[in-house]
Amino acid sequence: MKDVIEIRWHGRGGQGAKTAALLLAESALEEGKYIQGFPEYGPERMGAPMRSFTRISESPITLHSNVRNPDAVVVLDSSLLDTIDVVDGLPEEGVLLINTSQSPQEIRQKLNLKKRKVFTVDASSISLGILGRNLPNTPMLGALIKATDLLGIDTIISAIKHKFEKKFSSRILEGNIQAIRRAYEEAKGE
Repeated sequence: MKDVIEIRWHGRGGQGAKTAALLLAESALEEGKYIQGFPEYGPERMGAPMRSFTRISESPITLHSNVRNPDAVVVLDSSLLDTIDVVDGLPEEGVLLINTSQSPQEIRQKLNLKKRKVFTVDASSISLGILGRNLPNTPMLGALIKATDLLGIDTIISAIKHKFEKKFSSRILEGNIQAIRRAYEEAKGE
């Protein structure tokens, strides 16, 4: 594994990109890694495009800037593919994960990608089916773990339990855990 793994999250305000970036960082902290997780704020409002970032390392992180050359890009809203170059800075060996009902092959064709690993999962449908709301962030964590093997799925689940057990009802907490596991199972890649 390279020294610092960098992930860029694309979403819209209210979809949970900031929360997902922070949860991933906190999960890595549970495995004894050094972390950074932060959003990029501007005048965004609910529904406006926004970005968040996660860095994970085996040693202290000295960078203090946005992620420009991510190892993985996570897109919570596939409509952003039409307006934002989500693969900007993503190297040929990078991972692109998109919340969509489309296949990895369809996304590869749409974005004219020759290289890079492409993964898709319908996190919105998973979230709607389990939680009754379109909150794709937690299912996308499960799919990201499958796409990258960055952390163990049990580490993510443990971090979510720690973070939310006092904040949410057990029904919502268990629903999020179920959504993470289901997205992990349903994510497809090529």
